[in-house]
Amino acid sequence: MAEARDNGSQSGLLASVIGGAVLGAAGLAWWLLSEAERRRLALRQRRSVRLSRLQEGSRDGELGGQRPLMDSELQHKVKELNRAIEDVRRQLEGLSPES
Repeated sequence: MAEARDNGSQSGLLASVIGGAVLGAAGLAWWLLSEAERRRLALRQRRSVRLSRLQEGSRDGELGGQRPLMDSELQHKVKELNRAIEDVRRQLEGLSPES
């Protein structure tokens, strides 16, 4: 009878250990997923702030460790954008039906 009790307590202990390991793994997985989601949202927010500042034309202060663009770099970027806009305009004109 003592052996049956020992086997029962050993199997109960084993079940408790396995249950604890499963719960611990589930908790760790949940924490890792929540941290990844938090980082993803923070990155999205930083991008949104960066884009809104670019749209406003704000050049005061550094954003995220980036240095502000110099005038020559800014002029170069504007020329690139104007070229791209012109290319798109030509493509759209090519798509429109001749009247």
